[in-house]
Order: sequence, then structure tokens, then C-alpha cells
Amino acid sequence: MIRVVLADDQVLVRAGFRLLLDTEDGFEVVGEAGDGAEAVRLAHEHHPDVVVMDIRMPGTDGLEATRRVKAELPDVKVLVLTTFNVDEYVFEALKSGASGFLLKDTDPVELLHALRVVAQGDALLAPSVTRRLIEEFAARPEHRRPDPAALRELTAREREVLALVAGGLSNEEIADHLVISPATSRTHVSRVMVKLGARDRAQLVVLAYESGLVTPRRA
Repeated sequence: MIRVVLADDQVLVRAGFRLLLDTEDGFEVVGEAGDGAEAVRLAHEHHPDVVVMDIRMPGTDGLEATRRVKAELPDVKVLVLTTFNVDEYVFEALKSGASGFLLKDTDPVELLHALRVVAQGDALLAPSVTRRLIEEFAARPEHRRPDPAALRELTAREREVLALVAGGLSNEEIADHLVISPATSRTHVSRVMVKLGARDRAQLVVLAYESGLVTPRRA
């Protein structure tokens, strides 16, 4: 059973999500929040598997709420909702600890899939629209940093794997691209995460773009 807290200032949006999850086996909505502060409070109270977090909310917004949830309850996953007109927040959401994000007009089946993926501890970064939003924002000069020392500890193959992760490829897709086994692909990704001190694939994407290892055109 995946336990979910819904955080959105629009009552109708929350009602729609609740209706969807209440009619689907394997999900339980344990709380609804109309703002970020309430989302943080409910996360402490219920310790859900996933908080579905809107970005634009009154008072404490979704980005600050995500930072607080991940700092205070690191085991709780956050799935951020966004729209095309706020895509500048996407990269900040990932930096804040979100495990992924979806557009608000996402198909219900995709939302259910996303919740399952995030609850399992993976990052939802594969959809092409998601990659496009990340790339557009990450390419901005103010978010580029010098190559961190940790990157120099990676082997050439590990740097290649990191670039493919940043491009949104799954372990299986990386294996196909590099003509290696899926097990070897998983091992490479795990080693990169350990060397860079990344908690998940989302952080790997952030590190790859911030360091300049990956640029939109190369990804």
C-alpha cells in the first residue's frame, strides 16, 4: 500500500487526485494540504511514502515545503507537480530533494505510474518533456559550476554513464546504448552515486548539469 499526502491549494485538483487514488488498488490518501506548511505538518503526522506537491501555493510554497520535508523526513519521497509556465522551478525542485515531477495535465495512468516509481525509490526523469524542461533551465549560466573534485574520481565509463543518466535513460536503456548487461549498468550507476554522494538519480542529474559535464545539446 502506497500512502500519499496530496498538497495543492486547489480543492478540485485534490479531489480529482483523491478520487483517482481511492478507486485504484494499492494506494491510500492519508492527508490533504492546501499549502506547503500544512503539507510538512501532515508529512510529520502520517509519514507517507509520497507527498504529491504543487509548487505554487500560498504562504509556504512547494519548493520550501519540499526542502523541509526532505531535510526533516528524508525517507518521505516528494513528487512535484508543475506547469509549462513555471518550468524555471523544475531544477530547483530537484535540488530541493524531489524525486521527480509531472505536468499538471498528466494522464491519470502516468500519475499512478509515477507514484509507484517514486515510492520504490527511483527518480522519475525519463519522459521527454521532463528532460526538455530540465535541460532548458540547467543550461542557464547562473546555474553552472566548476567541475567538482568528485567528478575527477570517476572513470571514463562512469562519466559516460552519468551523462546518460542525465539524458533521462533508464538502466536498461543505458545497457542497450553501451552494449553491456543490465546488471553491469546498475553497478555503474550505483558506483557513480556512491562516489558523488548522491542520494538518487535526481541528484545525479543535478550534479551532471551543474558541473558542466552535460549540456543540453550533448545530453
